[in-house]
Amino acid sequence: MDFIYAHFYGLANLSVFGYVIVTLLWLHTTMMCVTLYFHRDQAHRSVDLHASVRHFCRFWLWINTGASTREWVAVHRKHHAHCEQEGDPHSPRLFGLKKVLLEGAELYRAEARNPETVEKYAKGCPDDWLENYVYHNSHGSYFGIWLMGIADLVLFGVPGIIMLALQLSNMPLLAAGVINGLCHAKGYRNFETDDDSTNLWPIGLFIAGEELHNNHHAFPTSARFSMRRHEVDMGWLHLKALEFFGLAKIRRVATAPALEQSARSAADLDELRAIIVNRMHVLRAYMQKVTLPVLRREAESLGDNANTLLRAARKALIRHPHMLDERSRKRLAELAARHPRFETVLQFRNELRNLWEGAHTSNERLLADFRDWCARAEQSRIQGLQDFVAYLKSFRALRESALGLR
Repeated sequence: MDFIYAHFYGLANLSVFGYVIVTLLWLHTTMMCVTLYFHRDQAHRSVDLHASVRHFCRFWLWINTGASTREWVAVHRKHHAHCEQEGDPHSPRLFGLKKVLLEGAELYRAEARNPETVEKYAKGCPDDWLENYVYHNSHGSYFGIWLMGIADLVLFGVPGIIMLALQLSNMPLLAAGVINGLCHAKGYRNFETDDDSTNLWPIGLFIAGEELHNNHHAFPTSARFSMRRHEVDMGWLHLKALEFFGLAKIRRVATAPALEQSARSAADLDELRAIIVNRMHVLRAYMQKVTLPVLRREAESLGDNANTLLRAARKALIRHPHMLDERSRKRLAELAARHPRFETVLQFRNELRNLWEGAHTSNERLLADFRDWCARAEQSRIQGLQDFVAYLKSFRALRESALGLR
C-alpha cells in the first residue's frame, strides 16, 4: 500500500488539469494518425507523408488500436467499393445503426480477419518486417496495447487506468461507431452521392475532419474534406503544418469547377469531360439553381407553404434516387403531380444523371446526347433550366493533370 500511495500519480505527478490535457492530446494524436496516415496517405493516396511521420503513425496506432496498416486500409477500401451494398463491412443500411454504433469494432475485426479482403484491397501498403512480424494481428499486435498500458501506469499512476480506458474506447466509439455509423445515418449532405454518407460538423476537433463524411465520399481522393466556408477539417490544418515543415506532400485536393466568363454556343467533348468529372458540383448546382427555385415558385403560385416544402424536398433531392425510402419517393411523386414544372425539372435531372451513369457506345454518342439534353432544356420555357444550360456551357476544359482535383 505504501508503494501505491507513493506512486499514486506516477512519474509524471501531474495535476488533475495536467492529466486532462495529456489525455485529450493523446486521443487527438490517435485520430490524427488515423486520418492522415491510415486514411489520406495509405487508403486513398491523396498525400505523401514523410517516412518519419509514417513510422511514428504506425507505431502510435499499434500501441493505441492494435490495427495494422494493411488490415485497416483493406477494410476501408472495401467499404468504398461496396458502400451500402452487399459486401460493405459496416453499413448501417445493412446491419442497422444500433449494431454499427455498439459493435462497429467487432464488424471491423471480422472483416480484417478475412484474408481475401486483405489480399484484394491492401495493394501498395507496407509489407515489411515490422508489418508482418510486429504490427500484424496474427503475430501479437495487441502486445502494443499492453505496452501502452504499462506506460500509462508508470508515467501516470492510478489515474493512468482511467486514461487507458479512454484511449482504448477512442477508436471503437469515434471511428467504428460515430464515423461508420452516425456518418451514414444522421447529419446533413452537401452532395448527391450514391450512398447514405452525411456530415456531422461541428465535431471536427474530436474526429479530425472525418465527420465531413459526405464530402469525403463525393471526393474520396481529395486530401481536404471541408467543402463549405463553415466546415473545419482539423486533419487538413495539421496536414498543411506538416507540408510547411517538409513532412508531407499534398497530391490531390478537390476544387470548384473552373468556369469561363461567357458560355460557349455548344459544348465540346473536353468541356463535357469537365462536367462529368465535376458531376457532384453539377448536381448540387442543379438543385440550388433549378429544382428548389422552381418548386418555390410553383408552391407560392398555389398558396402553399414554400419553406416547408423546400425543406422536405431538399432532404430527398440530395440523395441518389435509388437510395430513397418509400416515404420519400411517395412524397416526391405527390409534389411532382401537384407541380408540373417541378416534375419537368426532376425528369431533366434524372436524364442528366443518366448521361454519366448509362452505357454509351462512343464519346460522340455521349456528346450528341448531352447536346440534345441542352437543346431541350433551352426550349423548356423554364428560366432556371435555360440558365443552367448556360452554366454548363461555361465549364472550362480540364488540363490533363487536373481531373477535377489539384
